[in-house]
Amino acid sequence: MVLRVGIAGYGVVGKRRRECVDRHPEMEMIAICDQVFTDDTFTADGLRSHQNYKSLLEENLDVLIVCLTNKIAPEATIAGLEKGLHVFCEKPPGRDVEDIIKVIETEHKHPSQKLMYGFNHRYHDSVQEAMRIINANELGKIINLRGVYGKAQLITFNQSDWRTKREISGGGVLLDQGIHMVDLMRLFAGEFINVHSFVENSFWNYDVEDNAYAIMRTKDGVVAMMNSSATQWRHRFHLDINFEKGSLILGGILSGSKSYGAETLTIVSSSPKKDCGDPKETTIRYNTDPSWYAEIKEFSDCVINDKKITTGTSNDALQTMKLVYKIYYADKKWQQTYNIKNPDIE
Repeated sequence: MVLRVGIAGYGVVGKRRRECVDRHPEMEMIAICDQVFTDDTFTADGLRSHQNYKSLLEENLDVLIVCLTNKIAPEATIAGLEKGLHVFCEKPPGRDVEDIIKVIETEHKHPSQKLMYGFNHRYHDSVQEAMRIINANELGKIINLRGVYGKAQLITFNQSDWRTKREISGGGVLLDQGIHMVDLMRLFAGEFINVHSFVENSFWNYDVEDNAYAIMRTKDGVVAMMNSSATQWRHRFHLDINFEKGSLILGGILSGSKSYGAETLTIVSSSPKKDCGDPKETTIRYNTDPSWYAEIKEFSDCVINDKKITTGTSNDALQTMKLVYKIYYADKKWQQTYNIKNPDIE
């Protein structure tokens, strides 16, 4: 079986997803859409191209990959499911919690269709090894997490400026990039029920945030602190996870920009009463990024072999989106300024 694929949104991420499809022996690119195209034309390499996702959906497809703006992505995802397609949608799932709830309502009406969300950081080698260690309980229970994910601007590397416009994006750096850190903290520690935050847009002066600071706690008492920033002049990804018997330190993340440094995982084995704050450490360095292809490969395997989606599910997207909005909502000034609704009240 070869899956016939269409990609809605052909910017940086859409092109990267196409590379994954082209590598996959059981997937075939059929058509793409982007606002830069004219309907019913062909690209230089022979793909049919369309200007919008509605005309793309007239193609004979099995799979729709959605790489559109936060405003359009939910409606395109819904349209794909209603067309009888399997859908892979990039994060975030929309502008707000209501968007993903509408998608889930449609998903439930089409139980034979697969829906998966692209949280590719889950598939980085450092994250995969960290999850293996956690699942094997090698370091005991998690005590706390501390994470920073930051870049120097809201718009980087020739991106479109829609990310700075609340009406289209729904949020700023937290929703665009910090959502990966939020998702990983959920993945490692479970659901957070108590959230305190400060959300700011005082530097770049857009109507979306350029910094979000949060401290959160799970029902089991695991505490997480994070900063999602668009004023991190040297790009940074860093996550400390402290356990009863040691730590995991995820430093750097391999990306298309190559600006977040080397991707490493440091495994700390600690005996606090003996090592006097100088425990044994082992650092692993990763030189390739398998995440984009591994994610598409898993999605295609679920489609071809009718397997259940187990990671990047619509519920993962919903819970991660709810936590992002808990951070927005917890800052009373931000809540009132932008009329943020309580994400726990549907």
